[in-house]
Amino acid sequence: MSNYTQSTNFATKDTLSSGDPLKIVKGTEINTEFVNISTAIATKADLASPTFTGTPAAPTASSGTSTTQLATTAFVAAAVTASLAAAYPVGTIYTAVVSTNPGTLLGFGTWTAFGTGRVLVGIDTSDAGLATAEQTGGSKNAINVSHTHTATSTVTDPTHSHAASSGNFLTETGSGSYAYGGTGANISVVTNTATASTGITVATTNSTEGSSGTNANMQPYIVVYMWKRTA
Repeated sequence: MSNYTQSTNFATKDTLSSGDPLKIVKGTEINTEFVNISTAIATKADLASPTFTGTPAAPTASSGTSTTQLATTAFVAAAVTASLAAAYPVGTIYTAVVSTNPGTLLGFGTWTAFGTGRVLVGIDTSDAGLATAEQTGGSKNAINVSHTHTATSTVTDPTHSHAASSGNFLTETGSGSYAYGGTGANISVVTNTATASTGITVATTNSTEGSSGTNANMQPYIVVYMWKRTA
């Protein structure tokens, strides 16, 4: 792209005296001017739908401008960054499956690793354990561990004896003395068997329940990188 530069100053010719050969306008001078004009026109952009070449530049509009002014690359980059920054304010959590810091990916903000080894849970102000943002709790190994319940059973089985009645008659001969036969009082004799116990012992044990092991209490999961914007 070039500008038109005049080669001959025709106005100065008017100041020259008559008969001065330089006062004459030559065809070559006129031709040179037409060539210069033609070159300048050919290298200028059209007003309607121009096609630029090289690296055309334009003034950068102020942030937030919303007019028909041309948007430069600098304006677009600033607008995109501002839009992303508004979409990811301080306190935003960013997740990804790549380890690149979001500050590098998005081009703004300070981001720190967040929630290592934890899942995200929605806040619940009615539950003291879930009522505050960034509150932590739970354990991936808090499971129903292997255990045994033992029950003690008491069996009542007192010692006892069996009574047997006899049909014999005894004659009382004195205090605490008896003899068979005679005309004494008729006394029924009770004979006891030896005292005995069954010797039963009862122990009741429930079956073992539960399991144990690392990560046995974790829900199905998929691992990602999590970052929090801090500035």
